[in-house]
Amino acid sequence: MAVSFSSYGFQTASPVSWRRWRAAASTVEEVEIRVCVNRSCGRQGSREMLAVLSALAPTGIAVTSCGCLGRCGAGPNLAVLPAGFLVSHCGTASRAAQLLADLCGSAFDPQRNLEAFTLRKKGENELEKGNAAEAEALLSQAYVCQGDVFLARGEWDAAEKAYSTALQLDPSIRRSKSFKMAVQHQREGRRRRERRRRRTIAGDQPSSSGPHGLPAPVGAR
Repeated sequence: MAVSFSSYGFQTASPVSWRRWRAAASTVEEVEIRVCVNRSCGRQGSREMLAVLSALAPTGIAVTSCGCLGRCGAGPNLAVLPAGFLVSHCGTASRAAQLLADLCGSAFDPQRNLEAFTLRKKGENELEKGNAAEAEALLSQAYVCQGDVFLARGEWDAAEKAYSTALQLDPSIRRSKSFKMAVQHQREGRRRRERRRRRTIAGDQPSSSGPHGLPAPVGAR
């Protein structure tokens, strides 16, 4: 049985509502995107959108399937919780990527994320055809793109893993100037993180010095 749109209490998403949502979302631990996979939306490509969103969604955004959200003629339909937004006509990968950009703001680059996803799918298709060399080249590019995505978000360890995988697939990228710069940026970011961590740990340690930096009396330590 279809559930009416109004019974969910959703509002149609708009640029203004997204800006208001991002401004108030700092305390939200996790966002959930529910993709309708009922008959009508399914025929309009919602299952493909479920796969795309699941592949692109960054940490903190869960993607799940759900039943009818109403507005069947405007599918594929998605619900964004806890914002309470309904997004209609989300039937292309670029639309799905833009939705995540609307949710995440500048932390999510829709073009770069979509490029990584597209290259990965092409690489997987070539692998299925038995074209190993073409598949490795495409997958290496996909991992470089994914590393750039992680780099932009400050996820240094994930970026390192992606770049390392790209290098294993295609060692020739080691000579690329842009790849060298990206790896250097990743290493510098990780070093900055480690320095901050050490300063935090040092700041939490109880002081063993007395006034004016002199050693504290034994009984005071």
